[in-house]
This record gives sequence, C-alpha cells and structure tokens, in this order.
Amino acid sequence: MKRILAEIQAGKFVSNWMTECKAGQPSFKAMRRNAAAHPIEDVGVKLRGMMSWMKNSRLVERARN
Repeated sequence: MKRILAEIQAGKFVSNWMTECKAGQPSFKAMRRNAAAHPIEDVGVKLRGMMSWMKNSRLVERARN
C-alpha cells in the first residue's frame, strides 16, 4: 500500500492511467475479461438465479456492464 500511495502522490499512477486510456485500455480490458471468465462468476450467476427478489431490481445489468 505504501508503494501505491507513493505512486499516486508522485503522479506516476495518473500518468500510467492516462497512457493506458490513450491506448484504448488494453490492460484494463484484459483484466476485466479475465475476472469475468473466473469460475466464481458461474457460481454467482446460479446464486443470483435463486434469489427471486433480485430479478426485479438487478444490481448488475450484464448488457450495460
């Protein structure tokens, strides 16, 4: 955490993030794809399917996110 705080305070984090955004966010999008492909997501889909009260007020809209 100290290392990350130092990067934020030095401006390195925002510089890296801006570079990532200008390149179309390839690392960020890859990280999100990997997270979405994790087996725990299959379990989450099944569990949310069993929770009838969540169907009307979805917390996550897969079509948008």
